[in-house]
Amino acid sequence: MSGQNKFSDKLFERGVEQIYPSREELDKFLAEGNKLKIFYGIDPTGSTLHIGHGSNLLRLKALQEAGHEITILYGDFTAMIGDPTDKLSARKKLLPEQIKENYASYRDQIGRILDLKKTKFTFNKDWLGSMSFAEVVEIASEFTVGQMIERDMFQERIKNGEPIYIHEFLYPLMQGYDSVMMDINAEMGASDQIFNMLAGRTMMKRRGREKFVIANKLLVDPTGKKMGKSEGNMVALSDDPKDMYGKVMSWPDSLMPLAFEICTELPALMVAEILAGNPRDAKMRLAKEIVSIFASPEEAEHAEADFISKFQDKEIPDDIPEIGATKNMLLRDILVTAEAVSSNSDFRRLVEGGGVTILPDTKVVDVDLKVTNEMVVKVGKKKFFKITLN
Repeated sequence: MSGQNKFSDKLFERGVEQIYPSREELDKFLAEGNKLKIFYGIDPTGSTLHIGHGSNLLRLKALQEAGHEITILYGDFTAMIGDPTDKLSARKKLLPEQIKENYASYRDQIGRILDLKKTKFTFNKDWLGSMSFAEVVEIASEFTVGQMIERDMFQERIKNGEPIYIHEFLYPLMQGYDSVMMDINAEMGASDQIFNMLAGRTMMKRRGREKFVIANKLLVDPTGKKMGKSEGNMVALSDDPKDMYGKVMSWPDSLMPLAFEICTELPALMVAEILAGNPRDAKMRLAKEIVSIFASPEEAEHAEADFISKFQDKEIPDDIPEIGATKNMLLRDILVTAEAVSSNSDFRRLVEGGGVTILPDTKVVDVDLKVTNEMVVKVGKKKFFKITLN
């Protein structure tokens, strides 16, 4: 293997799911001494970035340190429409002032990972916002309805009798046109963005230019859904470090190998050693690494100490009974069925007395609380249950 390929392995093995047109073509491009001009697009649909963005930023950091050119594209125009990827209904449209407010803090959050002095920032409203209707029709002619309708989420909507709006077909065209309008030769994103990223590659190929697409592994929960804003289970990069640490500790054990790979920078051999040990210790190391990266090592130390004082020092047993459930079940129904509480009225009494806690320290106050992610629940003073989602 050439030195260039060894160098390439460092960049494109960890956290990468797929490379288009191929890994071999990318290796050849780099072996010829070329550098990537790669962009990562973020639609500012929320006021904070999350751990999914963070995992992609870590991949970009490795490229930046290797001398490749990084551009962050704010989708301030596309955010007004909304990416339909994995959505079983149309997104709510955002107003320009909402979008501007959303991305106000993004630069500072990105600066925790990337060297801002070496990072370019741009906005797709600069070109999409000034297109004429004739130009929109022209780029729309590059794709067929059949190509768009084959997407899984659209097929699901058809099956469920849900509407598909014309503007949702236009989203991949707009993301594709971003590639045409930028001075780039590569795009990086999560694997759920492959369709949109390849639309850009198709458009560039028609104009005689190549674009590499690097699709990264997606951080998903046990149900297969990505952990982000839309699913309501995100770890935000703006979270208080103690909250960030606690949220990671609530992740299921099954998520740890993937999370270590894409959300930390620890070497693979070290990760293997950590995972071979006590699961709770492994998860604490994961939480500490994540907080160290996205906040600071000092705050990670404080967050771990806080967690130990609130959680570990309460002598939680290692062998906690597990209760299987489905997402959005009522917590009271789960606990009653498992005989963790004797009845609905018993559950209500415990809640009203502050006797039901989602660890580490969230008191349940809503008797109609729905379970949306895995958790450890303390019932009364000594009973602990781990709720897992089927």
